[in-house]
Amino acid sequence: MRLSVIVPIYKVEDSLDRCVSSIVAQNCPATEIILVDDGSPDSCPDICDQWERRNASIRVIHKANGGLSDARNAGIQVAKGDYITFVDSDDYLSPDTYTPLMEMLESMPEADMLEYSISIDNESHSLPLTMPDNTHNGFKAYWLDSKAYQHSYAWNKIFRKELFGNVMFPVGRVFEDIHTLPQLLSHSHKIITTSRGCYHYCINSSGITTNAKGQQWTMLLDSHVSILSKWFHGNTLAEETYYMHVLNIQLYTYGLTATPPLLPNCHISHPLSLQGWIMKTKALALNILGINNLCRLYRTTQRILRLRS
Repeated sequence: MRLSVIVPIYKVEDSLDRCVSSIVAQNCPATEIILVDDGSPDSCPDICDQWERRNASIRVIHKANGGLSDARNAGIQVAKGDYITFVDSDDYLSPDTYTPLMEMLESMPEADMLEYSISIDNESHSLPLTMPDNTHNGFKAYWLDSKAYQHSYAWNKIFRKELFGNVMFPVGRVFEDIHTLPQLLSHSHKIITTSRGCYHYCINSSGITTNAKGQQWTMLLDSHVSILSKWFHGNTLAEETYYMHVLNIQLYTYGLTATPPLLPNCHISHPLSLQGWIMKTKALALNILGINNLCRLYRTTQRILRLRS
């Protein structure tokens, strides 16, 4: 089995060598590394070419700037692997990550996707997110049982290439992973999560996600609302827990934009069974006020807190 590792690259000259070195050091058999220079204006194009010259497993694509999604799509189009994974160019991998993961996939050929563990790193500390060793049958089970909506990243997952047959990352859209992952999962029958390996996500204070504004948060909200409306129509505790996750995004988005809520109103049947007193309180307030009034209350409260600070 061959693995294609796709690395979109734009203005990361300070971290690019660390990223590529960590992939090369995996020494995972039958791996191709696709470096996609997304029209980077710094020294990244030269760094990519240097890596290609000294490592036969590396292929470089130079293209006009089109954004993260466009760069990933360009890599997918030329990938020759049976499986595809992504590494953002300001992140890196722990040693000996890919080989045991590919061995797991080889031993479970019916698996369509594998998700492995994460470390969220900044300059002062690291926060590990260790995935449980588990197998899920289909999208709904994986999305709700593992609360995949809380870690719906593209980069700590290995996908069967065939999943991308009619799926591409949305160009011009931020929070693109939450838009794309459900489409890939809708064609997946078996999904593995594992504590093996580690992807180091390095927080970028100047990145798009960190500095997202109202329009970008609306894109994230729209993706979640689409998932809810298409896949989940019941009132189980797991579904209501997901709804409350999306409600938090709706409240924050309304606080930024004051536009009418995208999230439909919902009566929470199990408010006192939710985890944490904050979530319980929000669910009870939703049942009493409805989503429109709850959004207005949230925005007013946030304005008062800002005035007092």
